[in-house]
Amino acid sequence: MARPWAAILLSVAFLPWLATGQAVANEDPKVLRYAFRIAETGFDPAQISDLYSRIIAGGIFDAPLQYEYLARPVRLQAATAEALPEFKTLTFRIKPGIYFNDDPAFEGKKRELTAGDYVYSLKRHFDPRWKSPNLYLFENARIPGMNELRQEALKNKTPFDYKRPVAGLTQLDRYTFQVRTEAGDPRFINHFADPSTLGAVAHEVVERYGDKIMAHPVGTGAWALTEWRRSSRMVLEKNPNYRDVRYDEQPPADNARLVAQAAQLRGRKLPMLDRVEIAIIEENQPRWLSFLQREADMVEEVPAEYAPLAFPNNKLAPNLAKLGLQMVRYVRTEVAISYFNMEDATVGGYTPQKIALRRAIALAIDVDKEIRLPRRGQAVAAQGPISPGVFGYESTLKTSMSEHDLARAKALLDLYGYVDADGDGWRDQPDGSALTIEYATEQDGEKRALAELWQKALDAIQVRIKFRHAKWPENLKSSRAGKLMMWGVGWSAASPDGDTFLALGYGPNKGQSNKSRFDLPAFNALYEAQKKLPNGPERLAVMTEAQKLMVAYMPIKLHVHRVYTDITQPWVIGYDRNFFVRDFWKYLDIDREALATAR
Repeated sequence: MARPWAAILLSVAFLPWLATGQAVANEDPKVLRYAFRIAETGFDPAQISDLYSRIIAGGIFDAPLQYEYLARPVRLQAATAEALPEFKTLTFRIKPGIYFNDDPAFEGKKRELTAGDYVYSLKRHFDPRWKSPNLYLFENARIPGMNELRQEALKNKTPFDYKRPVAGLTQLDRYTFQVRTEAGDPRFINHFADPSTLGAVAHEVVERYGDKIMAHPVGTGAWALTEWRRSSRMVLEKNPNYRDVRYDEQPPADNARLVAQAAQLRGRKLPMLDRVEIAIIEENQPRWLSFLQREADMVEEVPAEYAPLAFPNNKLAPNLAKLGLQMVRYVRTEVAISYFNMEDATVGGYTPQKIALRRAIALAIDVDKEIRLPRRGQAVAAQGPISPGVFGYESTLKTSMSEHDLARAKALLDLYGYVDADGDGWRDQPDGSALTIEYATEQDGEKRALAELWQKALDAIQVRIKFRHAKWPENLKSSRAGKLMMWGVGWSAASPDGDTFLALGYGPNKGQSNKSRFDLPAFNALYEAQKKLPNGPERLAVMTEAQKLMVAYMPIKLHVHRVYTDITQPWVIGYDRNFFVRDFWKYLDIDREALATAR
């Protein structure tokens, strides 16, 4: 069949999408196919923090709460819990009759979800065995007894005692558990809406698979992982034990497409799809082509280099619109950063010399050029770490973070002794030793383009830079261990609050969210103060001061908040993007008639 829309690209060899071949339009089951651009690491909520692993885990596991899929602004609702709990003591009553997906760990018996599963799952983040990258979320909340239990296991080098009662986390009966914190954070409840962090895990499954639990996710969510080829392919199929949940989404009244589609889906049992197939395609061109060739039902995050062709002036190209493709455009609640390791001998430290070096490097980066060229206009400059779409973001905030000034950068370096001491054309450190910046990155097309900008920027101020290339999961592992001098990475919010972005600089979070290992008492105090305050002008002022400190000390070069565009095929019904709902698949359907027409 002719594919006229493919003419917008040069002819290239086609990369086969999946080994299973094409689906026939009227074939059962209904399948959604698309691709991630970065590989996953695994699917255990106690061990993962990367976005793509969390998306998969979000479909397999259930948290007590969830965000409504189509509600704007976003709002919480009950999931496995019967109702939203009251703050300060969170008491969750779990609905009876919810069952885990079948697994050999249950020895042929149906395994009901109980309150004890949530108590156990939260405790796993404190167990030193799992090295939870999300521990800071709960450690900082100060759940009475939990930090002490963890410290005892660390001190005595003994297994974590899951059975010991603690005052702050108790099971009241088979279906009820209670969480109490001392930090007084009104937004702590939001963590209980993230299934990739607090999804219920059964102790029998952990005991059966042990250190291989990352490859054996078993939950009560809508999906079950039935195939996993690491860094290549994941297949999720409808969980046959999934409870009776009906589509009842309320879309914004001004979105005619969603209003019509939601009306069409109302009352349908979830999930409506039978299977989700996800490939890992790191290079942009084959991922985009797989969509154009109808090998994928949607393309998430259309590569920036194709933006002028796919949606010139940020509107869907007429030839694509004529084919019935659907575009969803949004500023993601995230920030793209390059962090400096504050414990590194070259770029770390709090002396004026080290601050000057980091600020000079930041001034050399031309963010406007970055937005124009590799990002093709699909981003806005970051003034602070907090992104649009969450509390704490101020659109009027202006800092030096987005400034590009080579003259000032050179003057800072000269002033603090970073000069060419040996006459080789490159600056040296103040003590005369060689100055070389090592920047970790990956090998996909976008990262190569960004690395080229870094090369030119540092060449312009006579600072050597070399790049350390590795796969993303490898860089993540090295980053957690504090082995990278610099790394360019994104950080996204799991809830609509700016705390998660300030957590990038909170000292006790070192090795978790705080990859830069920044530890400044003044910043820590501001972070702790804002955490206790209710949303309002006072909290906003404290958060803004914290952002300004981060800009001043420059542990992180904040680049941009990216604008994303997803495009779906005409037969995909109900798609929208709520970044706080990881499992959007269960809200989608496939229009067989439209698919048959296209085929």
